[in-house]
Amino acid sequence: MSDPKPQSMRLHQSDNVILALSSLKQGTAVSGDSIVCAQDIPMGHKIAANRIEANAPVRKYGQVIGTAMHAIEAGEHVHIHNLGMAQLLSNYSIGRESRPTDYVLPEDQADFLGYVRPGGQIATRNYIGVLATVGCSASVARLIADAFRKDDLRKYANVDGVVPVVHGLGCGMNLQGEGLTYLQRTLAGFSKNPNFAGLLIVGLGCETNNLDCLLDNTDIITGPMLQTLNIQDAGGSKQTIAQGVAIVREMLPEADKARRQRVPASNLLLGLECGGSDGYSGITANPALGAAADLVVRNGGTVILSETPEIYGAEHLLLARAASPEVGEKLLNKIEWWREYVARNQGEMNNNPSPGNKAGGLTTILEKSLGAVAKAGSTDLMEVYDFAEPVTAKGMVFMDTPGYDLISITGMIAGGANMICFTTGRGSVLGSKPAPTIKLASNTQIYQRLIDDMDIECGPIVDGKASIEEMGQAIFNTILQTASGHKTKSELMDLGDCEFVPWPLGAVM
Repeated sequence: MSDPKPQSMRLHQSDNVILALSSLKQGTAVSGDSIVCAQDIPMGHKIAANRIEANAPVRKYGQVIGTAMHAIEAGEHVHIHNLGMAQLLSNYSIGRESRPTDYVLPEDQADFLGYVRPGGQIATRNYIGVLATVGCSASVARLIADAFRKDDLRKYANVDGVVPVVHGLGCGMNLQGEGLTYLQRTLAGFSKNPNFAGLLIVGLGCETNNLDCLLDNTDIITGPMLQTLNIQDAGGSKQTIAQGVAIVREMLPEADKARRQRVPASNLLLGLECGGSDGYSGITANPALGAAADLVVRNGGTVILSETPEIYGAEHLLLARAASPEVGEKLLNKIEWWREYVARNQGEMNNNPSPGNKAGGLTTILEKSLGAVAKAGSTDLMEVYDFAEPVTAKGMVFMDTPGYDLISITGMIAGGANMICFTTGRGSVLGSKPAPTIKLASNTQIYQRLIDDMDIECGPIVDGKASIEEMGQAIFNTILQTASGHKTKSELMDLGDCEFVPWPLGAVM
């Protein structure tokens, strides 16, 4: 007979809070500790392990996640009503824990079945994209793509689909501003993502981000598999849709020539994401994904950690693993920029945990960040990139993005990510074409409730049925299978057409 699932867990010996692994009623004895719950404690929330004095640090994961707003008695619920922010570290030990990566021998390296593009990039999917320069051309771009639903592509068995890449930006923007620079870099990045075999860019004609401006300011090169159309030049929406459909039809036979071939796992460029996090995320799905990320890196590949507001308070863990002082300084500069950016917009970094995060047991940004950085595994931080900047370094890297999942994933795909792994505790259901998105549930309940959306259940870690390392290996195996063409749950439902969200920086006039 197997042991019953534990009801609570102290994550580190120095912690003064205990994690509730299931909903606990008032008066329930906390397993392994001589305390009882002073109130009902929801699953994923924290219980005081002992009396915590007012203004004293509260520790979880062996790290400070905040300070007590007033004295908290043993057994009391620790959450937004009595836990506030703490003073962050100011002295960092950059590179103190940097270590050489234990790479897999070339002859033992894992592999997958990918598409080799003419320039040598490796794709995991084979799409054609229809990209809008501006919100004013978005509907036309979508209608061009909608002409090629699944039944119309049956004779092109090697083409995964025609994807609309549309957004609401592109005009009313400063020609020399950050907003337009970021938008154009994002569009250029999508145009070069290897998961697109071909691309049609559709403009209106009079917008700030018009086709001439976009092509002049980026390294987008037109040709048979990357063409452009202006609605005003083509004679209006109806004519543009007809011409766009004809252009895509001409691309399809060429795109269909692509065939999967065996390539080493060093060609994986994996974006790491978490959204709708809960109290379980930092002990199951995120560290398990971190173990898988280590396997990607050890096999010569690249993983991208992002969401600068969601490493805030845990940046010291990344800085200690910086491969060089220069890399560490780049990360510190990004964090300082965010402090100023949030302040001038009358916000604060601790506003980041969403209502869903808080309902799931996460109280402060410090607590959320400590769980989030676990996705990055344990290897060195090799480089820091601007939003949507092309990622060229191998190993674990960081990209500066907001904490909003859709913008973060958009930036990583623009940077070249050919795969996404997304952990969730509350239940995120997005896809992210053209990159297949593997979704990892942090707990068994959400996996079972959203069985059609979740690809991997990480709850067995808490149940003692799997170790973090075992789950990491299972995730890595799924990454290889998915990269080879196995469809994710979101792909089976054809999700992912609406998740392209560029970072809307700057004034819109």
